[in-house]
Amino acid sequence: MSFRLSHLFTLRARPDPARTQRQTEAELSREIAFRRAMENSMPTGMRVIDLEGRISYVNPAFCRLVGMTQDELLGQTPPYSYWPPEQLEQHRLNIKRLLQGEIKSLNTQIPVMHRDGSRLICRMYTSPLEDAQGKQVGWMTSVTDITEPSRIRLELAQAQERFITVLQSLDAAVSVAAQAPDDELLFANEAYRKWFGNSLQAGHRPMADAHRAPWSDTREYFHEQVARWFDVRVRSIQWVDGRVVQLLVATDITQKRIADDNQRLQYERLQQTSRLINMGEMASSLAHELNQPLTAINNYLMGAVARIRSAENRQETVAADDLIEMLTKTAKQAERAGTVIQRIRGFVKRSDPIRKFIDPAALVAEAVGLAEIDGRALGVQVLQELDPDLPSINVDPILIEQVLVNLVKNGIDAMRDASIKVLRVRVRIAENQILFSVKDRGHGVEPSIRDRLFDSFYTTKAEGMGMGLNICRSIIESHQGRLWFEDNADGGSTFKFSLPLEPDNPIQELNGEAV
Repeated sequence: MSFRLSHLFTLRARPDPARTQRQTEAELSREIAFRRAMENSMPTGMRVIDLEGRISYVNPAFCRLVGMTQDELLGQTPPYSYWPPEQLEQHRLNIKRLLQGEIKSLNTQIPVMHRDGSRLICRMYTSPLEDAQGKQVGWMTSVTDITEPSRIRLELAQAQERFITVLQSLDAAVSVAAQAPDDELLFANEAYRKWFGNSLQAGHRPMADAHRAPWSDTREYFHEQVARWFDVRVRSIQWVDGRVVQLLVATDITQKRIADDNQRLQYERLQQTSRLINMGEMASSLAHELNQPLTAINNYLMGAVARIRSAENRQETVAADDLIEMLTKTAKQAERAGTVIQRIRGFVKRSDPIRKFIDPAALVAEAVGLAEIDGRALGVQVLQELDPDLPSINVDPILIEQVLVNLVKNGIDAMRDASIKVLRVRVRIAENQILFSVKDRGHGVEPSIRDRLFDSFYTTKAEGMGMGLNICRSIIESHQGRLWFEDNADGGSTFKFSLPLEPDNPIQELNGEAV
């Protein structure tokens, strides 16, 4: 009985070979399934060839790359069906060097042909495949589709090439440099090298240091070394390596500066000519205006001489009060003549345009005092209507006086045949501006000439140049103002111009140059 029990226990303790085999096969199946799942999920194509170049294994990713099934690929020998005809020689050379042992591994970028004929750019890495004993039995190749990254890199390279071509063809000097104190010129186009060579200190650094304004602002810079004017813009940008660097764009504006200077000189000459023409048109009136005080001076002096001689003949002494009275009247007439001459001289005198704060009432008084000489000759009364406590304005007094004289003279001339010969010059404040107006009772502005009234060389006067109103408008606009005209309900016209009480910029451009 005890023998049977011990034999039974011995049988139960022995391992079951069949069961062990089943367990081993199950584990192997799981391992194979796991490895196959890994191979099937890999986005990288895998290919194995034997020592003769015959394909012995491909994974699904490789099949998708070339558009073929495993059955179509397995057993193929060079040349493989996915080799593009135009790349056959390159592929043959690569596989030959592997099979003959000239190289142990291969890492290359080469086109692969899909079944539909399209080409893919692939990165192929081939290395020896060894068995468990370390003996080489073939080659394992991993294949990655890099068509899209290659396309993007190519487009970026082409875009960069186009960008560089544009930069090189610009007339402006373009440079990129590291921030001071680093002395590194990272980029310079052809225009920059033409002016400054490859020197950072000769071009980029001095112009960048002189420019402290935002990118939207430009600064004109005269470069003494090349004797040129440049319009300079500077901004900070991030360079390809992540550094913050300076981008400078300098445009050569030398010819523009020369043209602007010439235009400014011509315009100043034109203003001077216009003032002289005004005086020429007023010559007869001015002669009459000066003749009156000069005649009075002559009469007073002749009277004084006659009185002194008469007293000598009678052996009497002339009363001092009598002579003082006559000499005082003579002095007043001389002062009157001097005032006319001084106004004429100040008006036609050529001087550099200078802005300064001046009382509007003084401007009007000077202009009216000069222009009403014509008014008296034609019987026109000039009235001044000024608001009280007018603030001073920052203008060029000679230029604004020229505008007022021109408008007053035009108004007087328009009333030669008018029944009511009254010209009103008014100054008042309106919405942070000072408004000047010259109102006449003349014949008004004809509809046919309204659109051309301010054009250059257009005039309704037989002897006129047609520059008066055009120059007036340019002068007012250079002071950030506006000049226009309106019809009067009771006849005639009113010419108006406005000037800002507080201009945004005290120096404004007149035909491209500062007034």
